[in-house]
Amino acid sequence: MQEEKRLPLPPFSKEDAITKVRMAENGWNNKDAQKISMAYSKDSLWRNRNIFLKGRDEIVTFLEQKYAKELEYKLCKELWAYTDNKIAVRFAYEWKDNKGQWWRSYGNENWEFDENGLMQTRYASINDVAINEKDRKFLWEDNLRPDDYASLSEMGL
Repeated sequence: MQEEKRLPLPPFSKEDAITKVRMAENGWNNKDAQKISMAYSKDSLWRNRNIFLKGRDEIVTFLEQKYAKELEYKLCKELWAYTDNKIAVRFAYEWKDNKGQWWRSYGNENWEFDENGLMQTRYASINDVAINEKDRKFLWEDNLRPDDYASLSEMGL
């Protein structure tokens, strides 16, 4: 059975890469682990910090645990570079732990896509910084960052 195609497909233009980045941001901000996993190939390989994952089932389990721990999660991604089937992004997200401490997590991801536009590899390096609630920058109301909300660069992040 052929896997669903996830547009845009490689080779990517700059506009395509920006679209893929925003689609990923929106998906993760919606926090639906099962739906997010469908953007990845069935045998997708991940490194997320020090955790290594393979396949959609492991991705779903990982994301469900992440969203249970990282409360009020809000993510912002920005295109860093791209080639025909690879995209590099930088990102930051804010979240609160179960003790009420706010965090901002900064990171970089390298993505590689298959011919169907599904992400087949994802390598993420992430660092967490404790912040005060008054220093939060991701203050939009709903899950998705509005199109007119500042970018990471515009926020000085």
